[in-house]
This record gives sequence, structure tokens and C-alpha cells, in this order.
Amino acid sequence: MQKLNIGLFGFGIVGEGIYKVLEEKPQLNANIKKIVIKDAQKKRNAPSELFFTDPNSILEDPEINVVVELISDADVAYHIIKKAFQNGKHVVSANKKVIAEHHVELLELQEKNKVSFLYEASVCGSVPIIRNLEEYFDNDLLNYVSGIVNGTTNYILTKMAQENSSYQEALKSAQVNGFAEADPTADVEGFDAAHKLSIVTLHAFGTTIDSLQVIRKGITALQEKDFVYAKEKGFAIKLIANTKIIKETNELQATVLPTFVRLDQTIALVNNEYNGVLIGSSLSDEQFLYGKGAGRYPTSSALLSDISALQYDYKYEVRKKLDQPLIYNQNGYRKIYIGSKFSLEFITNKLEHIEERFDGAGYHYIIGKISFDELKKEDFIHHPQLSIIVFE
Repeated sequence: MQKLNIGLFGFGIVGEGIYKVLEEKPQLNANIKKIVIKDAQKKRNAPSELFFTDPNSILEDPEINVVVELISDADVAYHIIKKAFQNGKHVVSANKKVIAEHHVELLELQEKNKVSFLYEASVCGSVPIIRNLEEYFDNDLLNYVSGIVNGTTNYILTKMAQENSSYQEALKSAQVNGFAEADPTADVEGFDAAHKLSIVTLHAFGTTIDSLQVIRKGITALQEKDFVYAKEKGFAIKLIANTKIIKETNELQATVLPTFVRLDQTIALVNNEYNGVLIGSSLSDEQFLYGKGAGRYPTSSALLSDISALQYDYKYEVRKKLDQPLIYNQNGYRKIYIGSKFSLEFITNKLEHIEERFDGAGYHYIIGKISFDELKKEDFIHHPQLSIIVFE
């Protein structure tokens, strides 16, 4: 096994965790040589001589052969990763935004510079979804990958369902317990899940989809009345990320949407900060992967797995390639629930037909069928006063 000399960008909760594990586990044959941070004055739990503020102190150091990138700024991370490749360094990253936005380019640079780019920690925390798609399902005929890929939103939805918490109360609990950022927008509006779905789509099907093409709705508009309806009808509400191939129309459908899940379904049992992913295959039917998706240790676990894999020269091959281009999110219909404190008269013309309607004191809902064309319109899907929940 080769000795790994690591340059670490970022020393937050996860970065410090990686440092401590590598200090305590010499058998991993890896050590952190330098750490780049922004604030040189902040007190940190590591020797001061390890810390630098200039990225080139790592990127230009010929003894460092691995860069572990754990910073929040996607633009800065992108340039760090590119320069690391150009200087012949392997990269391990958890930055789903920069990977989703530059996925193919970064994989091509990996090949060009004969290095490895590993990012299991960017999707689902401790759940090894990318490695499974790369290795176990590399030659299988997959139909879909679907599930809960964001631990923050799942924690919030669990609190709202099980403890009758309001959205704001549940969010505060998630922040106090370290599952939500001070600014939770990326998680609660579904951006994080859309980025992860973009990454998963390439490894599942050999094709890319821009995260902006994913039909996305977060959880911020959900009301307590929606959970009352779910309980009455035997459903859980989950933020489900789903990517699937529709062979008949040569179409990729990719969505991140609040979803009614029947309580007898496996995914309904995934609660709190846990993630659960279903992989649907033509040959092996359905597989289920489950584990913690938010927090310090799940992310650290995935990062350490990637660091360990570098000792064996592991890299993603992305062997699947589609022969022809696909269309995205154009055909078909979804059964949908639309709820609001206000009258829904203005929305009825968007539905193909209405199955159920309720108009009460202070709350209204409609259940019907909607086309993908109507579902993805910005003025509808992102309306701040509409609870939009699809049925599985």
C-alpha cells in the first residue's frame, strides 16, 4: 500500500473528525501533512504548525499526494480540485454542488491527469450508494434509483409527523442537534437532494442531468394539516428523490418532491437523520440501502472509506454509456395533492381531472392528476403557499 500524505481543505466538524481518526489509526497508512483554513486566528484542536491560509501551500507541495476537500464554497472548491488534478494529486470530496455542476468535466480531468477522484461522501452520508452503483450494478439493467437522500429534511419531516411539531419547531430542533445549517435553504428547498440526484443519475444510467432540470419542491410549504391527512389515509410524507428511465419514450424522469408513502413500504420506516435508497433492477428486482445521512460521523465514514480506497488505486470507471440522448421530464402524469390556507380555484385548471376536493375553515386541498408539463412550471411548483405532495 502506498503512503498517503494528505492536504486537508477545511477544518470544521467533519475535517476535525478525519484528523482525529487518522491520528488514532496509524494502520490506515495515511497522515494529514497540512490543513488550509480561512481564519488563522481561530483556536483549533490540532498543532498550529499544520495550519495555513494559502491554498498553494498544499497544491504546490510535491510530498502531498491526496487532497481532501471539505469547504462550503463551490466555486473555490472547483478551482482547488482542478489544480490538484493538474499537479498530479488524488482528490476526495464531499462537495455535491461542485460535483453536480462539473461532474463530467472533473471525471475527464481525472483521466487526463491519471489520478483518482472519489466522492462517496457527497451522497447519502454513510450509505455507499455510488460504490454500489459502480461495482455491484455496473453491468446491470437499472430502471430506477429512488429514496431519501437528505437527512436534514427527513429529520424535520419525522418531527412534524411524530411530534406534531410545526415546520419552524422541527427546523430549530434539527439545527440544535447538528443536522441543519444556520442557513438551511439548500436542504429544505431540495437543492441538496437535486445535486445528489444528478450525481447518482450518471453512475446509475451513464447519462447526465443538470440539477436545474430536476423537478424540485422542498418542504417549507408543508402544513400541519397535510400531516393530519397523511395519518388519516395511512401515509408518511417523505422528500423523495427519484431518477428513472422510461424506455418506451426514451425519457429520463428526475424529481425531488414531497411524497405520500404507504406505511407498509420500506422507505416509510426511514426516520430522523437516516437515508434510505431503493435500486430497481431488471435482473435483481429491488435492493435497499439504509444508513445515517446527516451528521459528523456518517460523512467522516464515507470520506475515510474513499481515503482507504486510494491506497489500492481505486477510481470510478463510469462504465455505462447510453447510445442515444434522452429527453427529460416531458411525458406522463402524477397523482398529486395540493393544499393551501387559501382558496385553490386558481389552480384547478392545471389538473387533468379532480378526484377529491376539500374546502374547510382555514384549509383547502385538491387531489387530482397533473401532467409533467404543468408540474414543472415555476409559478406552480415553487409557489410558497402551496403544499405539493405527490403519490407514489
